[in-house]
Amino acid sequence: MLQVARLAPRLLGESAGLVESFLRGQIDEGGAFRDRGGKGDLYYTVFGAEALLALRADLPAEPLARYLHSFGEGAGLDLVNTACLARAWAALPPAQRAQAPVEALAARLAEHGESAATVYALFLWVGALQDLGQPLPPASELTTALEAMRADDGGYANQPGAPRGQTPATAAAVALRRQLGVVVEQEPELAAWLLARAHREGGFFAAPDAPLPDLLSTATALHALAGLQADITPVREACLDFLDTLWTSRGGFLGHWADDVLDCEYTYYGLLALGHLSL
Repeated sequence: MLQVARLAPRLLGESAGLVESFLRGQIDEGGAFRDRGGKGDLYYTVFGAEALLALRADLPAEPLARYLHSFGEGAGLDLVNTACLARAWAALPPAQRAQAPVEALAARLAEHGESAATVYALFLWVGALQDLGQPLPPASELTTALEAMRADDGGYANQPGAPRGQTPATAAAVALRRQLGVVVEQEPELAAWLLARAHREGGFFAAPDAPLPDLLSTATALHALAGLQADITPVREACLDFLDTLWTSRGGFLGHWADDVLDCEYTYYGLLALGHLSL
C-alpha cells in the first residue's frame, strides 16, 4: 500500500506540501498523532506516520520512538493496537526501529492468534507478523480461515455465513491472499463484485445498502482491483471527482460527504486512492 501511496504527489502537485503541513499539525507534544477528538492515539499514529512516508517526508523519529516506548512490551493491548504498535515501530528509521521489543510483541501476537476471527483481524495479524519479521502459519490454514468468511453474494464479510459482503473486507481478503501467494479464484467475479459497489458520481460504497460512498471503501477497493489487474478506467474520472469533493485546503481529506472532521486515517486513504488513480 505504501508503495502505491507514494505516487499520490503526481496528482497532488504543489498541494503535497499542504498535506505534509496538515499531518505535522496532528502531532501532539508527546510524539503521537491525534485522533478525531484531538487526543494522541496509537491507531491514528500509524496512519499519520505512513502518510508522511508516502510523501517521502521525514518522520519525527525520536519523539515517535519515545511515544512507542510508553507502551512497553504491549501488555494489555488488544489485537488491533498490538498490530498498530508493531507497524509503528516498523515505520521508523533503523536506529529507532532497533529499539522495538520484537520478541515480546511476537509473543503478544501469538496470544492474539485465535482472536483473529474476522477478515480485518486476520489481515492485521498477518501484517503485524510480517512487520516483526516473524514466520507465518501455513498459507493453507490462513486461506481456510479466510474462505470461511466468503459471503453468499461472492464478496467477503467479517463473519461467517453472511448474505452480503463488505467492500473493505473483500479488499482485505484480496490483499491477504496475494500476500500469501495464493491465486485468487474467481478473479473476474471478485473484480466485478467490487466494481458493482462503485457510485455513479464517484467513490465506492462499503455495502450495497450504504447511504454514501466513503474514502476507506474507495481506497481499498481501488487497491484490490489493482491487485486483481482489473481495468479501473470506467470509474477513474468519477473517483477523481469524488476525491476532489473530500479534499480541503487545510491539506487533509474528509471520509465522506457527510463528514466534517479531518484526520490522519482518511488523509492516508486519500493518498492511497490518488496513488492508484495516478497510474
